[in-house]
Amino acid sequence: MSLACIRSSCNLLASCFAIVFLVLLQTKVATSALIMSMRNHHNHHQHRLPRLQANQSTCALFVGTWVRDESYPLYQSSNCPTIIDAEFNCQMYGRPDSDYLKYRWQPLNCELPRFNGLEFLLNMRGKRMMFVGDSLGRNQWESLICLISSSVPRTSTQMSRGDPFSIFKFLDYDVSISFYKAPYLVDIDVVQGKRVLRLEEISGNANAWRDVDVLIFNTGHWWSHQGSLQGWDYMESGGTFYQDMDRLVALERGLRTWAKWVDSNIDTTRTRVFFQSISPTHYNPSEWSAGTTVATTRNCYGETTPMNGMTYPGAYPDQMRVVDTVIRDMHNPAYLLDITMLSELRKDGHPSIYSGDLSPQQRADPSGSADCSHWCLPGLPDTWNQLFYAALFF
Repeated sequence: MSLACIRSSCNLLASCFAIVFLVLLQTKVATSALIMSMRNHHNHHQHRLPRLQANQSTCALFVGTWVRDESYPLYQSSNCPTIIDAEFNCQMYGRPDSDYLKYRWQPLNCELPRFNGLEFLLNMRGKRMMFVGDSLGRNQWESLICLISSSVPRTSTQMSRGDPFSIFKFLDYDVSISFYKAPYLVDIDVVQGKRVLRLEEISGNANAWRDVDVLIFNTGHWWSHQGSLQGWDYMESGGTFYQDMDRLVALERGLRTWAKWVDSNIDTTRTRVFFQSISPTHYNPSEWSAGTTVATTRNCYGETTPMNGMTYPGAYPDQMRVVDTVIRDMHNPAYLLDITMLSELRKDGHPSIYSGDLSPQQRADPSGSADCSHWCLPGLPDTWNQLFYAALFF
């Protein structure tokens, strides 16, 4: 071979190495930029991101994008009719589109394990699991039951619904998954006909949470309700009764009472404790639609696709700063299922007017009646449970 050929081959090889180096460098820069974008969006406070080992790398489960996947949904509402409440059963109550069912959460640098209901039951054999919180917790509870049932359709089951306690049992595996309604987590007592929210009392509710193997807590929405939706007449803190107070201050006091109870009463060698972050609402389309005002479109009605990208242009819930602070200060911190950002991207996932809780007259008035707080089933809560499944078993 001539010297010229050798030099030509060397130059070609050097060029190839240079191209590969630049591609890797740009990938690293792009990834760093995305991560920094997420950090900036969360302002100055830091989130502890649960991590999953995948392909010799570390996976941030809650940072990523929504990608279309024709293998979704993981079950059909028609196969879970006795579990899904009417307010979440969007397909049964006339939702005309189904593309919102075809999206899968894709973490930034790994694959989220696909939910396997049989493996879930085998890992949980002989154990008790409980969701504690408000209707968003019930939304997730029903999703988990449907996900598992679709994997083991012929197993023996038993269900009992009540207020505040409901339970579903997979008898062949001796697994129970229950829901305990406690919208504020702390106690509410009736005193002289008035509902009193006790910000430093929790034993009335918490007695039901003992001797459970896995606890999943949530709260948030009820703390901001006002008027006819408000769930209390007075708040009590430190022996003083208040007609009202700053709602974030009240939330923090209530959450610190919950955190103190968990630290003092939960044996973490026996019981796993999770806290579901704040589930967002979509009542203000100006947050996601440039040029759209509240006067022309008032809520999530008519939304059929997720947001693109990894960040939401609207405001991040103030309540999450409180949640972050309280969990960080715990002696044995609960595992934060940080579903807030990925859920903010799903403006298309709410029941809107396709809820069995609405009358025909209400459905005819989307601007005043659409439910943009809860989530359709099948739908987004199935992804919450996939993330919970990954965090629990992987």
